[in-house]
Order: sequence, then structure tokens, then C-alpha cells
Amino acid sequence: MKKKLAMYWGAGCGGCDVSLLGIHEGILDVLESVDLVFWPCAMDIKYEDVKKMKDKSIDIVLYNGGIRTAENEEMAKLLRKKAKILVAYGSCASEGCVIGLANLSTREEIFKTAYLQNETTPNEEGVLPKEKVKVDSEELELPEFLPYLKTLDQVVPIDCVIPGCPPPANVVQTALTALIKGEFPKEFGLEKALCDECPREKPEKIHIEKFFRPHEVIADPKTCFLEQGIICMGPATRGGCGAECPIGNFPCTGCMGPTMKVEDQGASMISAISSLLDEEMSEEEEQEILKKIEDVIGTFYKYRAAKLLPKGRVKDED
Repeated sequence: MKKKLAMYWGAGCGGCDVSLLGIHEGILDVLESVDLVFWPCAMDIKYEDVKKMKDKSIDIVLYNGGIRTAENEEMAKLLRKKAKILVAYGSCASEGCVIGLANLSTREEIFKTAYLQNETTPNEEGVLPKEKVKVDSEELELPEFLPYLKTLDQVVPIDCVIPGCPPPANVVQTALTALIKGEFPKEFGLEKALCDECPREKPEKIHIEKFFRPHEVIADPKTCFLEQGIICMGPATRGGCGAECPIGNFPCTGCMGPTMKVEDQGASMISAISSLLDEEMSEEEEQEILKKIEDVIGTFYKYRAAKLLPKGRVKDED
């Protein structure tokens, strides 16, 4: 019998939904083995229809996006009940991703920036989002914007992770094939670091004398980014994506998550960079160079801020 497959789009950009089609004609092989029972982006089905399904009646649920609204949280709990296998699909669901950086600010600060201080949003009356509002004789309701963003596994137990922002086509193909067969590890991707599959030339010893942001220089497409003073997260990032970004002459930003043996991806990368500074530099010179790294959290924890900043670290309104 065909497996029943569902996909839900939580708080995210939508790239993960599109990535499912990135396997191109491979999607035809997938569709031969599964029946799509819930995919709001691609089919007309209501939440009430899902609620009526029997518990554990959906074989595989791919949940992409973080948990930022009450609706996201409600659907995560509902799909956990209905799913035999619940997958955190993509960086937003598994790590919080870029939108997890919002945990550096309170909900009040986010609303103020987006609705009151945004030059492109006319709002002379200073209206902020409300959960309920009356329009004529009807009462409209919006899901609550939660005080902070949570990853899927901070809300419900998950069975495995498909990493990436969005997951690369080869990883998606491998993961779907394994899941349909009932064979899956806790996480998909390679155990080795991305550097091991990057084709760029790496000198025996790298010495960093100065840091550049990617837009400040035209990088040599064949030489290791770190050798050129451009921060690349490759040493602390799980491989498996085929080094698509470095091949495209853009440094790895770490979306595949940490390698299997690394718990703190950012700290691991900071340690690696410190060891690459020129040995002849004084401690004062090293500190001056390190100070030139702008946006430390956004650079080293771009995808894992929601893991780094749990509820207790945020100025929570509740």
C-alpha cells in the first residue's frame, strides 16, 4: 500500500515547500509510493479534515517552518498525533533559522519596528495587530503572535531531521526514499564537515591577517574563503549539500547545522578562527581583528539562535 504523506508550512519563507519539487522528475517516483493527504500549499484541504483523521493514520509528516504563532503550535501538536513519523524539515523547524534571530527582541519591540517605525508602512494611527477585531458585524480572528519563536522539537517530540535552508535536492531525495522504505537515521546529511566535500584549494596552513565581509571583496573562486579572510562556516557545518554555496563563490553560512560531533556550531567556528590567526600577532592585534567581525550572533548563530536563546534568555512579556 502507498504511504500517506503530509507537509505543513509553519513560520518560514516557503522555500522548504518549493524544495520538495527541487528533486525534479524524482517527484514522480515519490508520488508512485505515496498519497498526499495534506499539503496546504498545493492542495485544497481544511484543518477540520485533518482533525477528523485517525491518530497515527499519516505515515510521514514533513513539518517545515518554526513555531511563531498559536496556529503553528496547534498544528504541530495535531500533526504529532496524526503522524507515525514527524520530520523537522529544514532549518526553521529544526533550529529556528534566520527568523529565530527575532528572539533577540521582545514581541513588543518587533511590533514597534514593523508597524510603527517602518518607513514603508503608513500607520499614522499607530495600529498594532490584534487577535480579534470587529469588521462591520463580523469578528475576525488572528492567531496569537507568540512571545518568542520555538523549534519543532521544543513543542513536540520529533523522529528525525532533514537539514538545510532549504534542504538540498540530493538530501531530500535520499531522505524521502529512506522514509518511504521505513529506513531512517535521526538526521540526514554526512557525518563529515562541509570542508571535506568542498573543491576549493586549501593550503596546508591557513593564516588570517584581516577579515572581509563577502560584499567587500571579489573572492577568488578556487581558493578557500578563510585563506582570503572571508568567514566560511564550512569547518563547523555538516556536509551533504555538495558545497553548493562555495561552488557558487559564496561562503557557507552553516544552514546544514553542526557536524555530528559538534554541539555548539558557533563556538566551534569561533575556536577554529582563533586558531587561524597569524601566530606572530600580539594578543592586542588579535583582539582588534576579531572586533572587526560584525554581527557575531548573525554570523555564527544565523540558523541556531532559537536554540541558543531559550525562553529564559528573552525579555519575555509573559
